[in-house]
Amino acid sequence: MARFSYGGQALIEGVLMRGRNAIAVAFRHPDGRIVWASEPLNSGPHGWRLATAPFVRGLVVLYETLVMGTRWLIRSANLQAADESGEGELGKGSVALMLGLTLVLGVGLFFIVPLVLAQAVTGNSGSWVQHLIEGLVKVLLFLGYLTLISRAPDIQRVFQYHGAEHMSIHALEAGEALTTANVRRHPTAHPRCGTEFLVVLVALSIVAFALVGKQPPLVGIASRVVLIPVLAAVGYEVLRWGARHRANPLVAAVMWPGILVQKITTKQPSDDQIEVAIVSLEQALEADGESVPADSDRPDRAPLDPVAPRAVPA
Repeated sequence: MARFSYGGQALIEGVLMRGRNAIAVAFRHPDGRIVWASEPLNSGPHGWRLATAPFVRGLVVLYETLVMGTRWLIRSANLQAADESGEGELGKGSVALMLGLTLVLGVGLFFIVPLVLAQAVTGNSGSWVQHLIEGLVKVLLFLGYLTLISRAPDIQRVFQYHGAEHMSIHALEAGEALTTANVRRHPTAHPRCGTEFLVVLVALSIVAFALVGKQPPLVGIASRVVLIPVLAAVGYEVLRWGARHRANPLVAAVMWPGILVQKITTKQPSDDQIEVAIVSLEQALEADGESVPADSDRPDRAPLDPVAPRAVPA
């Protein structure tokens, strides 16, 4: 069994797996093939001396999810649309712009809007009622957003790949061969899931901002933005600790909301989606120099072709 705790991310018709030294991705190509690619984890904060230290490693994973994950998510969408549009990848500037807009909208919706509404209702009293209202609004917006997007057919397929990602990691951690039958036996929820991390982040933000107390409106808004990296670093350590101690009934009860929310963000995958997850995990293992478990399925696969450059109009 691999000595590293593998994690992943669902993509458009694909799965990204993060290993110790590299990430691997696998997609179901529009022509039915499984294509894959790998990328070393040696850029950005991965070069920091303390990149694997407690609290710092949470920021590194946040970078991987926001920057690398978004880039591969966009590429997976481009791959599926390539047959219809014939266009290549978005440029780095477009990816950066999209990521920036996503962050602004996310921070505004889930951190600023609850604060402004709570301040408006209570007159910025700084009381426990204000923080309770802010927390309730934050939870309702978070759950409402997930429920709303889960109704889209394309997102439902992403959530199926999310389930396949978790199930294949469960099989690896159980020391089983990576076969469709073995993977199928495992649950779609996983204690190290990014969804559970968001639940922890929301809970920590409610506690942290309640402790901060009353602030002028603009200072309150600024504190919500500035403290996000701090909360993310702490939240990642809480997530890791909760995953290691999930056998403890008290810990399991405390972390149970994260499992419940995964009922929205993960769905039972089809066998062909599980195959894609298996390929992604196997390629991540090989990129790390780890052995693929004996008797694992080895679905047919091919390296991902470079995206052709866009034609320049004459």
